[in-house]
Amino acid sequence: MKKLDKLVIKTFLGPFVATFFVTWFVLLMQFLWKYIDDLVGKGLDLHIILELITYTSASLITLALPLAVLLSSIMTFGNLGESFELVALKSSGISLLRFIRPLLFVCIGIGIMAFLFANYVIPVANLRAKSLLYDITNSKPAFNIKAGVFYSDIPGYTIKVARKEKDNRTIHQVMIFDQTGGGGTGADKLILAEKGTMELSENKRFLYFVLQDGWRYEERNMRGSTVPGELIRMGFKEYKKAFDLSSFTFSRLDMDLFASNQQMLNIRQLDKAIDSLKREETLFSRTVNAYVTSRYPFFKWKDTGWLAAAPPLPVKQFIDVIPKKNLRYVLDRADQSIRETSSNLESTAKEYADKHSIMLLHKVEWQRKFTLAFACIVMFLIGAPLGSIIRKGGLGTPLVFAVIFFVIFNIFFMVGEKMARKDVLTTWAGMWLSNIVLMPIAAFLIYKAMNDSQLFNKEFYFRIFQIIRKFLKKFKKQPTT
Repeated sequence: MKKLDKLVIKTFLGPFVATFFVTWFVLLMQFLWKYIDDLVGKGLDLHIILELITYTSASLITLALPLAVLLSSIMTFGNLGESFELVALKSSGISLLRFIRPLLFVCIGIGIMAFLFANYVIPVANLRAKSLLYDITNSKPAFNIKAGVFYSDIPGYTIKVARKEKDNRTIHQVMIFDQTGGGGTGADKLILAEKGTMELSENKRFLYFVLQDGWRYEERNMRGSTVPGELIRMGFKEYKKAFDLSSFTFSRLDMDLFASNQQMLNIRQLDKAIDSLKREETLFSRTVNAYVTSRYPFFKWKDTGWLAAAPPLPVKQFIDVIPKKNLRYVLDRADQSIRETSSNLESTAKEYADKHSIMLLHKVEWQRKFTLAFACIVMFLIGAPLGSIIRKGGLGTPLVFAVIFFVIFNIFFMVGEKMARKDVLTTWAGMWLSNIVLMPIAAFLIYKAMNDSQLFNKEFYFRIFQIIRKFLKKFKKQPTT
């Protein structure tokens, strides 16, 4: 490796590492902002939140790498152009393509690493993140009774307290409506107390209400019976009521329930799944075809085309042949038969569409592992010549151009993926749409950079404006005839 190659690689790696972690952090904050409502207020331990962030951040790496490559390449060549190092290199006979060659190999290596990471690490991270996020979003909020509000998150109970003191334990004017009566008898209970305290067990499994000065009402009657029941009222000086909080504990489901999702599979597993889905779809098509053709036959020699070529004869309509007393019955039976046929065919078509949609999702995920990895190379081919053209270092101007091109990439990537999922485009065309759109732009920028283009030079456009302005002034001074 020559000193020139070491210089440009060393210049590139610093901005790349910095921009990668910044981009990674921004994407992670976007995820947390999206699911903040599902995380807050559920009493989750810190290690659960850190585990979710770790698994989620792993899945964002392949999306952060293209933007980091684009921004760092613009910054690298912008700094070299701003310090006139590119001019010195070109004057010594070194072409731009020779100068960017070592970084091109580096970006190819980054793309290969991104593919391997997406194929072997991200499916496992997605599986763990998906199952953990499902457990979190389906867990109940942490136990929190508010004053003056009916609380019904504990199964079978509705609780209301008029006032809570600052110690968050002492409560006043307590009302507990108990609907946990089982068996064949209804045993609705109502507990009213002047004050009390809330105590949590050491294992946080039970909550105890120690109530004072109150009444306990219980209505007993047989469910569905017309005989009036009996009402029992008991007063108490102190009464202890226990609530089971097991439904509030965070529980983990078996991750195998999510293992069949396409995002949890690598290339080899996706190939097997796609092959199985294709065979299942083919078998389903043959079964449906045999069922439809046998039950709803269409005979070509029995269609009505012969009427056009036949001599005009007094032909009666079908409805005229039916006796009037049987007309209503025949029409109802025909309408019913048509509805049943339409319902059967629609349900069959929907089932086939669902199966085909699942196969498309697997194909889209298969292509995604390659497109995001190749996007690192495309972004470098855009960023390197763009930085040498704008000749601006730092973070300001490169960030503006990086955001513009990344937005273009992201828009076409999302549009292509949606069209591939809807079967508007083939899966490879839809998933590679963003790279296909950006490749001609990269070729154009490389051509302009090799020819010392003034595409983004303000002075170039200012001189053109001055020429146009002088021409317009001269045109106005010409005498009119």
